[in-house]
Amino acid sequence: MPLSDADTGFDERTPGQNLAVLAEALYLGNLLLAPGICFAILFWLWLRNKDNAPRLARQHLKQTAFVSLYGGLLIVVLSGLFIALGGLHWEWTWVAVIMYFTCVHSTLVMFGIFGLSKALAGQNWRYPLIGPAVDNDQP
Repeated sequence: MPLSDADTGFDERTPGQNLAVLAEALYLGNLLLAPGICFAILFWLWLRNKDNAPRLARQHLKQTAFVSLYGGLLIVVLSGLFIALGGLHWEWTWVAVIMYFTCVHSTLVMFGIFGLSKALAGQNWRYPLIGPAVDNDQP
C-alpha cells in the first residue's frame, strides 16, 4: 500500500490519533526544547489540517495552537507588567517575575503532558481555563 502524506508508519486505533500525538509533542517541544521552531510547525499543521483532519486530531491541534498563543501572551504580558510596575532595579520585581514565569510555565508543561497522554489514549482534551471549547457536535 502506498504511503500517504499523513502516514507516520504507526497504526492508529482512533482516526487522527497520530496527528493528535504530533500536535501535543510539538506543544511540549515549544515549551521545553525548541521554542518558536516547534510553534511554527504546530501552527502550520493547524492551518493545514483545521478543516479536514479527523475530529480527534482537529481538537488536539486547535487546543495546542491556541494554548501556545494564549500561554505565551500571558507570560509575556504579565511579566512585562511586573517589570513596568516594579522597575528594573528593584530586586523584588525579579523575584515576582521569575516566580510567576516558573509557575505558569510549569503548569503549561504539566497540562501538555496530560494532553499528550490523552492523545496517546485516543481521547479529546481541553486545557483548563485558557483552552478553547471542545467541539462535541462535529463529526
